[in-house]
Amino acid sequence: MPVQPLPKEMEAEGDSTAEMNGEEESEDEHSGSQSESEEESSEMDEEDCERRRMECLDEMLDLEKQFTELKETLFKERLSQVKAKLEDVMSGKAAEYLDPLRVLQDRMQIRIEVAGIYRGFCLEVIHHKHGCEVQGAQQHLESEKLMLFDTLQERLLERIQRLEDDRHSVGLTSEWWDDKLQPKHSSKDWDPLRPGKRKKPPLVSGPYIVYMLHEMDIMEDWTAIKKAKAAVSPPKRKLEGPVKAEKLPSPSLFSAHCEDGHLHYEGEVYVRGQTVSLHVGDEAPVQAVITAISTGEVWLRRDDGTKTKLYMSQLQKGKYSVHRI
Repeated sequence: MPVQPLPKEMEAEGDSTAEMNGEEESEDEHSGSQSESEEESSEMDEEDCERRRMECLDEMLDLEKQFTELKETLFKERLSQVKAKLEDVMSGKAAEYLDPLRVLQDRMQIRIEVAGIYRGFCLEVIHHKHGCEVQGAQQHLESEKLMLFDTLQERLLERIQRLEDDRHSVGLTSEWWDDKLQPKHSSKDWDPLRPGKRKKPPLVSGPYIVYMLHEMDIMEDWTAIKKAKAAVSPPKRKLEGPVKAEKLPSPSLFSAHCEDGHLHYEGEVYVRGQTVSLHVGDEAPVQAVITAISTGEVWLRRDDGTKTKLYMSQLQKGKYSVHRI
């Protein structure tokens, strides 16, 4: 026999079916309420967002206002601090001004000391230069004095020699005049100063010259004429022996002359202070320094300290010669 279901089980199945139907209905109701709540929440979110946005804008404006006030306050404080520092600097009390000022003052003192030392050295150098210039000027003066003395001495000696030669020639001529004027057959000494014994002019035919002067006046005039001729052109005298060879001028073998304080020798130009090689005849050449150059003379100082004076005639004749080193 088949087993029949119990009535309770059937009731339970009926109840479960009813419950399932009820759950489905409740789910539908819940979905509908959820959509409604979502719509309401979206509306609330928009309002809340708007409200919060407004609050944020208010807060931002408030913050900007506070920042502006704070910035103004900070600017005023900084400005007051700068003004106070400026006043301290102007009054000379600021530390930022005093420390660099102290450093600058120390540097200034050091530079002043260095400048004083440099000034002392410069003055010492100037004194040394002045002393050297004075010593050089004194040496130049002494050399010029020696050269002038030698030049004048040479000129005076030449003049004395010329006067002696003139006196000798005048003596010979006066003796010749005395012989001519003295009577040949007179045993007494004839005195030309006594007019009583003057020889009368002879009588001649034709043109003749009558001397109305005394013999001494004629001799004085003749001596003056001879001296004038000797000053214009050197007289040609006939001398004997070695004297004649000494008096005759020898031709210039070398070109040498002085011009504007420079020595022109054989196409070369030499100046004062230049070191040259001095050749004296067959002797070995020596080094010398030109100390002075005048019109007709050149002074040289050798290495041993001795001084040598060269005349232009000596350079022209080849007795001395100078060469560059």
